[in-house]
Amino acid sequence: MDLQKGVVVYSLAGHDKGDFQVIVDFDDKYAKVCDGKYRPLERPKKKRLIHIKATKTVLDECALLTNRALRNALRPFIEASNKYKASHKLK
Repeated sequence: MDLQKGVVVYSLAGHDKGDFQVIVDFDDKYAKVCDGKYRPLERPKKKRLIHIKATKTVLDECALLTNRALRNALRPFIEASNKYKASHKLK
């Protein structure tokens, strides 16, 4: 997993399982992630690297300046995820 600041990740475990978030800081075992809503930039969530899956998308620095910009940058991921979940809902 190639990690850097601004990478969009998918949460694999925890109460935020299935959510898209952005890495704001990381070290050898942990990454600090934010989504701009439930986890604002002022209060990043510390997650183990094995509990996140990196996407190929890296957000630019201006998307990480405010919570609103972060939410707007993550919106396409969240909408695509919601469409997929709705189309594959068990009946």
